Amino acid sequence: MPKLRVLSGREVIKILSKFGFEVVSQKGSHVKLRRVLPDGTKQTLTVPLHEELDKGTLKAIFKQASRYIPEEELKQYFYR
Repeated sequence: MPKLRVLSGREVIKILSKFGFEVVSQKGSHVKLRRVLPDGTKQTLTVPLHEELDKGTLKAIFKQASRYIPEEELKQYFYR
């Protein structure tokens, strides 16, 4: 089984921006990302801006992002 990478909140935001997500707001250390599909559907994710995200937090973000982005496309960024 591949190992989860060690990523910061900024790195995760950079990864998700490659898939069309943009920062729409920030409250404290949490950044809200959103992308709007051509049919008007809004897809939203929240990422904490921590220097190093806990493994559980990173897995949760990966799982949520997998609802919108094919898992195979995301894996290369989140796993070794």
